Amino acid sequence: MSDLSQLVKAYDVRGVVPDQLNETVARALGTAFVEMLRESGDDAERIVLAHDMRETGPALAAAFSAGANSAGATVVHIGLGSTDQLYYASGVLGLPGAMFTASHNPAKYNGIKLCRAGARPVGQDSGLVIVRQRAEELLNDLDAVGEVPPAIEHRNLLADYARHLRGLVDLSGIRPLKVVVDAGNGMGGYTVPAVLGDQELSALPLEIVPLYFELDGSFPNHEANPLDPANLVDLQAAVREHGADLGLAFDGDADRCFVVDENGDPVSPSAITALVAKRELAKFPGSTVIHNVITSVAVPEIITENGGVPVRSRVGHSFIKAEMARTNAVFGGEHSAHYYFRDFWFADTGMLAAMHVLAALGGQPQPLSQFAAEFERYAASGEINSTVADAPAKIAEVRAAFADATLDELDGMTLRLSDGAWFNLRASNTEPLLRLNVEAPKPDRMAALRDQVLAIVRG
Repeated sequence: MSDLSQLVKAYDVRGVVPDQLNETVARALGTAFVEMLRESGDDAERIVLAHDMRETGPALAAAFSAGANSAGATVVHIGLGSTDQLYYASGVLGLPGAMFTASHNPAKYNGIKLCRAGARPVGQDSGLVIVRQRAEELLNDLDAVGEVPPAIEHRNLLADYARHLRGLVDLSGIRPLKVVVDAGNGMGGYTVPAVLGDQELSALPLEIVPLYFELDGSFPNHEANPLDPANLVDLQAAVREHGADLGLAFDGDADRCFVVDENGDPVSPSAITALVAKRELAKFPGSTVIHNVITSVAVPEIITENGGVPVRSRVGHSFIKAEMARTNAVFGGEHSAHYYFRDFWFADTGMLAAMHVLAALGGQPQPLSQFAAEFERYAASGEINSTVADAPAKIAEVRAAFADATLDELDGMTLRLSDGAWFNLRASNTEPLLRLNVEAPKPDRMAALRDQVLAIVRG
């Protein structure tokens, strides 16, 4: 129990309950989090906490709260929430935060996403290693974890969160849209009605067709991971059945949003990044926009065409958020369907990205398939994972096979070929996997290059 290296990952805490994450561990992590904040000079008198719909969430959150209390912090508990709702609370209250979720992972998992005040990330380079080490010390000496009376404030910020988002994107004047929303039994089923369907905030010209809005951490219908095509099948069928204008799919903690058009065809997250970037640059001309190394080449092209400054980042929210803070970027997008906004404390919110898509689509007459074509210029493979025994050796072998290509090592290995095709090959932080992304001007060239690289990786 005292070795947490398999539980505390590069960006968050995530593991199987109770084998890796249980109430004892959660309590130690709560104490360690507050102590880390205090030692780094942050105000740790109060922290804000939320949990998603997983059955193990309330007990783990309570244990974490007890640990935080024992370190001298009062816990502001906002109860059920999406991850971006926790970021909203951290931002608007100016408090460090802890979100209990395992995002899209199966039901047996749970985890914690930590942030400093203002939703600033806590990752392996910004305090998470210290939290792990201190928690391990506490678990080796359980007597060091004292008992103190609970100090918990209960707040419901759902309506405030909805009002804040509605103030960032005006949907009142768009043409009527029919929208199928697949919440995957995750937190979108809690937040979408509040943001897009709350009549008290004023009715929007949206007809929402709900799919799997019932909160259920056992995920009885499908995994809440919209990047897996298998989990989009029900949404695609429902969009076609209802004659909807588009479909939205949220992951378990609703910080990611995936889009399908009126035909049920997926709209690339790179295209959504470019679409939102164009809108934000219209409001804030000349701003910086962050994109990671596996987004389409169309993204920096469109940013530049619209007067913005594109900046590439490593994959992962802690890297994106750090770059956004460094450059004061107005927006950032990842090909994993995470979207980050300066006016949301540089944090990621799938809901706000969805609202930008609705505003853009509803502000012009074309169907989404035609409208999105402007932002989808090249053929992409999507991310392909391969299990390998020796990732560095395979990367070197691929590099040797493409000796004439231009090399970029910002995140893994990106090789650019003379005909405009490129691919990125990078090792997973947590698994024996190599991740491949390929893009080319034409589908047949992309497929040929993809197969050529995979033959080496899997050979």
